[in-house]
Amino acid sequence: MKPNIVFMGTPEFAVPVLQNLLDEGYPVTGVVCQPDRPKGRKMKLVPPPVKVLALENAIPVLQPEKVRTQDFEDAVRAMNPDLIVTAAYGRILPANILAVPKRGCLNVHASLLPAYRGAAPIQWCLINGETKTGVTIMMMDEGMDTGDILVQSSMTIPEDMNAGQLSEQLSEMGARLLPAAIDGYLAGDIQPVAQDETSATTVGLIQKATGEIDWRLPSADVHNLIRGVYPWPGAFTWCDGKRIKVHTARVCRDPDVISAGRGLDPGTICVCGNEAISVVCGEGVIDLLEIQSESGKRLHCRDCAHNYRFGQTMGKGDAR
Repeated sequence: MKPNIVFMGTPEFAVPVLQNLLDEGYPVTGVVCQPDRPKGRKMKLVPPPVKVLALENAIPVLQPEKVRTQDFEDAVRAMNPDLIVTAAYGRILPANILAVPKRGCLNVHASLLPAYRGAAPIQWCLINGETKTGVTIMMMDEGMDTGDILVQSSMTIPEDMNAGQLSEQLSEMGARLLPAAIDGYLAGDIQPVAQDETSATTVGLIQKATGEIDWRLPSADVHNLIRGVYPWPGAFTWCDGKRIKVHTARVCRDPDVISAGRGLDPGTICVCGNEAISVVCGEGVIDLLEIQSESGKRLHCRDCAHNYRFGQTMGKGDAR
């Protein structure tokens, strides 16, 4: 007999996880997600993706502003969970909630714990240039992703993969991994294993300011930042005092372009070609492929390179 599950998750990452639980026949007696938030120019309230899926399947939804209340505990108890399963819920559960389900709480975390504990493991692993990551199904405790590990699955990160693409792959990986983890744990075939605290790393939230490009960094680091903060908050720089979003880029490997950048300061445009706007970094050169000006639309650089010139500088310095 499959356990009653209360599922807690909010963004798109959590949707395949919930969907697969439903597809595999697990009774989901309730869903908990963060409240609807205003979005867009008109600041219209928009429901989180997990809520949309829950309502499509006639599953009761709770959206508490605070999780440390007696009312919330009572509401979760009323859903009679054997297990709580979380995936990118966005809140740390207090001890009284963790104690509600009969068989504990499991979390789908998008890293190979104990590395990259915290709220933004996908973005930071790309920003830091990692070549491998994965998903961990873990037991929850009161710490930040510190609970015992049940199962893990890993993948190699392609060089040009961005955070949006990686999130989609890890979400699907977690969705596939979860049912066997639940069944094995409940049957006693999978024993929780404590994390190695000596190898633990913790990362913080991504802020809008995280996306600002520092051209003094090596080109590989600039590239990793651009893909790590895409689609949100997005990488950006400045040119002639105007903010420019950088959507896609690549590390330049053309020896002629690299030669053209030698001796130029970081942030200087060294080539405006047919395929890219090439910018000197602290080490090497990066090719900007798709950019967007403050008041413009997203364009491939082949369509806007004529607006830029050799020797023009990008970065904070030119905006002062």
